[in-house]
Amino acid sequence: MEKTHFDKTYQILIVEDDKGLNQGIALALRGEGILFHSAYSLSQAREIWKKETVDLILLDVNLPDGSGFDLLREIRRESETPVLMLTANDLEIDQVTGFSLGADDYITKPFSLMVLRARVERMRRRASGPTAAGDYQDARYRFRFQEMVFLADGKEITLSKTEQKLLRLFTEHPGQILSRSRLEEAVWMDGAYYVDENALSVAVNRLRHKLAGKGKSCPIQTVYGLGYVWGKEHV
Repeated sequence: MEKTHFDKTYQILIVEDDKGLNQGIALALRGEGILFHSAYSLSQAREIWKKETVDLILLDVNLPDGSGFDLLREIRRESETPVLMLTANDLEIDQVTGFSLGADDYITKPFSLMVLRARVERMRRRASGPTAAGDYQDARYRFRFQEMVFLADGKEITLSKTEQKLLRLFTEHPGQILSRSRLEEAVWMDGAYYVDENALSVAVNRLRHKLAGKGKSCPIQTVYGLGYVWGKEHV
């Protein structure tokens, strides 16, 4: 099926070595427009992750060839794709480790498939960002947030969900200083407490790089000690 900005298949990667549970999760979450990828080891998960455009990852901690935490570290080096950890250990240290590495949520085995479905639906709603209409356009940029189309100097750029949320906040408040705490709370919601202190800086820098283009400045300016601002004069 050809995917467009208006008709996008939602892809879920299930990383779970128990084949019965892996298939059961897919059956519980099945719905129109959802495509599942099943991996039963870290090596399979890495291969699928590199090959496919995945929107959500359900990641088991204990796998035959290593720890799911290792894959989570690799994913967070380059992506903000939502990750829900599946763990057999109801230990606080596992939960803290997952959140500190960038997991969005976790669920402890054995779990109800109905509860899992509710968790996944909540993550999908969070990741979708604001639903109200609102485009942005100036001499250099054109952003259509509902359609997830972003043009910089006439060229389309690809933004992660986190970058999209940040960009929308900036463009909705031009010239207004947005504090780090406000940005963190808006982007990561109730999970901001568990987010690494450098996560916002990394996300803003990535967004700046994508918006700047070659030899041009980016309108996102740092206001030292206060936060960031979308500059009114940047063209």
